[in-house]
Formats: sequence, C-alpha cells, structure tokens
Amino acid sequence: MELSLLFSMAGFALVMSLTPGPVNMVAFGAGARYGFRASLRHVWGATVGFVLLLLLMGAGLNEVLQRWPAVALMLHWSGLLFLGYMAWLLVADRGELSLRESAAPALHHGALMQWLNPKAWLAASMGAASYGAGVGALLLFSLIYLVICLLSIACWAYAGSRLQHHLWAPRQQRWFNRAMAALLLGMIIELAW
Repeated sequence: MELSLLFSMAGFALVMSLTPGPVNMVAFGAGARYGFRASLRHVWGATVGFVLLLLLMGAGLNEVLQRWPAVALMLHWSGLLFLGYMAWLLVADRGELSLRESAAPALHHGALMQWLNPKAWLAASMGAASYGAGVGALLLFSLIYLVICLLSIACWAYAGSRLQHHLWAPRQQRWFNRAMAALLLGMIIELAW
C-alpha cells in the first residue's frame, strides 16, 4: 500500500473527526461538566460506534441506503430530531449537579449518538466509498479511523475539562449549557440543508 494512500486515509479521518459536530460538542460539554476522565466513556463509545458504522457501510449498508433513499432520509431526519431533543435538554437543564446525575454520558450513549448523527453517516458513507475497496483496505482504514477518532473526540473532552473550574455555580453551568445548545442548533440547521 502506498504511503500517500495512508496519509489520505489519515487526513480524511482527522478532518471528519476533529471538526465540530454534535458528538464533539457533547464530549466538550461532558468534559466541562464531569471532567476529562469521566467523559472518556462517551469518547470510547462514540469512537467504537462510529467505527462499527464505518465497517457496516463498507460491508454493504451503503448500497442498501442508495437503493432505498427513503430509509436514508428517515435516518437523517431522525438524527436531526434526536439532536434537537439533546439541545432542548441542555436548555432545560438547571445547571445543578445532584448525586443522582453525577455520572458523565455512558459508553452506549456515545455509540448511539454516532448512529443518530447525520455527520457520522455522511463520513462513514464517504469514507467507505473512498477507502473501503476490499476487506483489507476497509479494515486498515477502520483501524486508522479508530485511533484518530478516539484522539480527536478526547481532545474535545479535554478542552471542555479545562473550563470546569469556571463552571462551579449553577448560573455559569446554565449559560454554558445554553451556549452548547445554540451551537448544537446551529449544527442541526447546517445538517438540515
């Protein structure tokens, strides 16, 4: 395999994983609210969820969605509705951490979020079509993506954790949550077009 192809795979994975998106915003928010270590469950879940989606796209899910565009459209709008619901939860949150909710998003929440994230579906579809020609190429691309996706989402969680000491009061937490909700709504609008 040519080195230029490996760099191309890594570049694609980096751009799609590191750029702002709903999963990264949740990682950032989880880092700010619960700290870096606690947010790593979300980071791992989102990474594994995406790589599984990428592997399924490369194994033929991409062709199924092309044959039935109504299913792809339904997935797209379901994902946008889910993201809208998450934005609403952020707006409605009172900013107070109770003992009951002192845990960051779970591993399965991160994975589920990728499966409901239109950006993830687009990245998996484009990536599988571009770099998934053959089982070996798909597995190599998935491995590269796993490492880069994990590090990228972890960077967002770490950046959020650096804000944690500024969010000690419920008022500051509410403002932060509303800012995150506004960013999420902006992404929903962008993804809707």
